Amino acid sequence: MSRALQAAPRVLPVLDTVEDVRSWSRVQRRRGHRVALVPTMGALHAGHRALMSAALRQADRVVVSIFVNPAQFRPAEDYARYPRQLDSDLLACREEGVHAVFAPGEHDFYAPDHSIWVVEDALAAPLEGAARPGYFRGVLTVVLKLLAAAEPDVAVFGQKDAQQAILIRRLVRDLNLPVTVAIEPTVREPDGLALSSRNGYLSVDDRSRALVLSRALAACLRRLEQGVLSPGEVRQAGHAVLATQPDVVVDYFEVVDLERLRAPERIDRPVLVAGAIRVGTTRLIDNVVWPPAALCGERRSP
Repeated sequence: MSRALQAAPRVLPVLDTVEDVRSWSRVQRRRGHRVALVPTMGALHAGHRALMSAALRQADRVVVSIFVNPAQFRPAEDYARYPRQLDSDLLACREEGVHAVFAPGEHDFYAPDHSIWVVEDALAAPLEGAARPGYFRGVLTVVLKLLAAAEPDVAVFGQKDAQQAILIRRLVRDLNLPVTVAIEPTVREPDGLALSSRNGYLSVDDRSRALVLSRALAACLRRLEQGVLSPGEVRQAGHAVLATQPDVVVDYFEVVDLERLRAPERIDRPVLVAGAIRVGTTRLIDNVVWPPAALCGERRSP
């Protein structure tokens, strides 16, 4: 059954079940409205708000999903402590003017004997896929489930999770899903740190050390802007910056072809520079794309 934030000046429907969100979406579309979905795991920040704002520009009705997906966490990762703050998340959604929230329970969204998974065989292997085996199986499965539940015309994602966004576009293309995938630029703090729900884990000192990742990416971007065509030279510029923070553990830092996510011999096509670091007990990811607009924007389904 649906819930609502009754004390709010504007009642925000909070839909608990697949049947509820599907019914809501179909009603909107029968009324001639274009529907957008913004998938999130909650702990909403300004980056999520930017996605909501983008969705409102692209559609007449916007639903935000809030679901901490257990399938994308490995046993030793932070599923149990991942921030869950539904009340403040609902307030943020209402302030941004979205029209509904889909917040299913874990056991309602995954059957106890769930056994069907989405596995991609090429783009999921490097970068995050190598560092977190099985991660993208969980991501692609939950995204497909969310798209099937909400039946949106457009789904909006952020560039900060660039490999994920690229895989979702491949999911939509290869499975002929009737949805447009829109990717929005990464939102950063004034000092360059990419906004992330996990930033709240950082101590003051750890946060200062975490800036090394965005600085490394900025160094790579400067090389690309200067016309450097050697992936090795661009990559080395980033590693030189990362080396200035020996307390930070680098999971990976790579320059890859934006289409195939493989290291190119020469930078003569769009590239993704992506990295993942561990600062204390917190793992952070970030990236830049060259040219900057090569990834963002809308990509329609076939």
